[in-house]
Amino acid sequence: MVPGVRLVVLGKQGAGKGTQAVRLSHHYVVPHVSTGDMLRAAVKAQTPLGRRAKALMDRGELLPDELIMEMVGERMAERDVQTRGLVLDGVPRTVNQAKMLDELLSPARLDLVIDLEVPTSQVLRRLAARRVCVDCGTNYSVFAPPLVNWTCDICGGEVVQREDDTEAAISRRLELYERQTAPLLDWYREAGILVPINGTGSPDVVTQRIIRAVDHRKRRQEGS
Repeated sequence: MVPGVRLVVLGKQGAGKGTQAVRLSHHYVVPHVSTGDMLRAAVKAQTPLGRRAKALMDRGELLPDELIMEMVGERMAERDVQTRGLVLDGVPRTVNQAKMLDELLSPARLDLVIDLEVPTSQVLRRLAARRVCVDCGTNYSVFAPPLVNWTCDICGGEVVQREDDTEAAISRRLELYERQTAPLLDWYREAGILVPINGTGSPDVVTQRIIRAVDHRKRRQEGS
């Protein structure tokens, strides 16, 4: 894998990591590798993986590491990621996944792991208000709906509340995050590549905070 920007965006679901990952991929002109996008495609196609994943996600459960990383590995083997780098969104979620990711990246390494910090109360409000296009996955909310009658502005698909955005499922996902994913922060902190970023404020403001952190790290690496 040739030199390029290789980033991971972490944070509780509802912290805005998907939005920021897309913005960073555009800014640095690298692929956005989203496990959510890949899983939604599998669910829509009703593949065996998609059917199994849907049952787990509807209960707020995390998918097995091996299944997720096999899917990620296939995407990372494609030419655009190999030649330019990537922004990872939705993975890794566990220390085990992080170790598997290191193997997939080798001999390259991650430049930075961004941890978007948003209060849990704010995350709960965001997720309860979220609405999603069933066709393309574009996110809306009850506060920022599509222009016409809950029809996606991008593709014309139906915009609905996800089945796993009920209060019980949201609480379950946040509980799982704290128990299984939060230790990942300590692992990356010890590796010296974790940078916490204040995730409150407008998307533009948060994006600029992240870009400053990434560019500062890249300058340090280039100067070493």
